[in-house]
Amino acid sequence: MASFVPDKVFDCHAHLWRGDAYAAPLPPGFPADMNSDDYLRLTGEVFPNRTLGAWFLPKPVVKRRDQALRVSEWVGESLAGKPTCRGAFLVKPEDDPEWVREHARRLGLRGLKCYHTFSLRKPTLNAEIPEYLPEAVMQVAHEEGWYVTLHMVKDRAVADPGNQHWIRTYCERYPDMKLILAHSARGFQPSHNFEGLPKLADLPNLYFDSSANCEPMAHVAIMRIFGHDRFMFGTDFGAASHSHGRHCSVADTFFWVYDDAPVWEERHTTIKPVSIVLEHLRSVKWACWAERLTDRQIEDVFWGNAARLFEL
Repeated sequence: MASFVPDKVFDCHAHLWRGDAYAAPLPPGFPADMNSDDYLRLTGEVFPNRTLGAWFLPKPVVKRRDQALRVSEWVGESLAGKPTCRGAFLVKPEDDPEWVREHARRLGLRGLKCYHTFSLRKPTLNAEIPEYLPEAVMQVAHEEGWYVTLHMVKDRAVADPGNQHWIRTYCERYPDMKLILAHSARGFQPSHNFEGLPKLADLPNLYFDSSANCEPMAHVAIMRIFGHDRFMFGTDFGAASHSHGRHCSVADTFFWVYDDAPVWEERHTTIKPVSIVLEHLRSVKWACWAERLTDRQIEDVFWGNAARLFEL
């Protein structure tokens, strides 16, 4: 895939974290405290000899809710001397909006990262968007001109009427906020994208990162409905990018299969799965091929679209 990847790569979904707050396994060789220099070193191994930039998101998997601010501070500290990088503030539903504004400004952060695990609803995978991304902070994002990365949940993702309602409400009510739907609108089952995205196609402040989605048709749906200039490459850097395996769409849902699953030895030969970031990159290549993107348009997907959005 070396001939496909342009000279400049902006990762629109890259996580940083502190080891004393992080509450999940790490890939082998990853430092406990992941800062921007570590990210650039490890990502440079995947994309050698490329100019790199990133939208840094605080890793939302924290041991305690009160550690969220410290992880945001870690992201802010990691931006020093990184002109091609931007950072987000990790927001919880109970946070006071003015407190969020104050600390995000103090840290030089330009947007918000939310996550469903902070919702009080159980299971959190059924949460409505305002239960983990309250409307009050969207008003602040609008006033500040911030970017908001949203990993929506619920079984049918963007095909779910509740998700569609809140995405439309936030985008129309807060037009100076830019909403980025993570994981190609969480289209791990691409049929959800083809069903749901046409109902949102008129929203000018809606964008997408491709992160960790290994289904080419999920990306095709976005580019065909919104155009390639709303679609930005992302890795979901961390365990999601460097674990070996991939997700697979099936029926009206999907499942993840990792290298410790027994399926790899059930055929006529032993399969050695590769890292998810490579499976994902191949899906982006196929989507760009399917949509007949020019070299310049592919450069937009990997750099130009993000450079314009984030004002690099």
